[in-house]
Amino acid sequence: MGDTLKTDSTVSTVGISGIKTDEAIAEELGRLLKEHKGGDVTLIDMRPLSVWTDFFLIATVTSGAHLSGLQRRVNEFASENNLPVLRGRKKTALGSGWDICDLGFMVAHLMTESSRSFYELENLWSGGILIKL
Repeated sequence: MGDTLKTDSTVSTVGISGIKTDEAIAEELGRLLKEHKGGDVTLIDMRPLSVWTDFFLIATVTSGAHLSGLQRRVNEFASENNLPVLRGRKKTALGSGWDICDLGFMVAHLMTESSRSFYELENLWSGGILIKL
């Protein structure tokens, strides 16, 4: 059996047990957002920079309906993978241009193109490690 690693919100087992690591789960959610037309999906390993989360997942949305759809996908993914949703809106509004879903070890950022350009999270957290999806 593999070794057990504990993060703030989940326990992952590494080894022959077949249970996914937190990084593998983050990558899987990133691919899911890509499949559902999330734009420029980026995964950043925040562990060198942050004690409150391990990964940022950032995706661009094109409309309020797209934002709602991707938020629903994130929540469904969390439920299917027994991940806690620590923060996520029940109703999304495009007015802010930015919505998040906090899954503890990972925070998913769903942003309009203008919000993403304005806040530049990839530059703000440039000390993180970009993970290719």
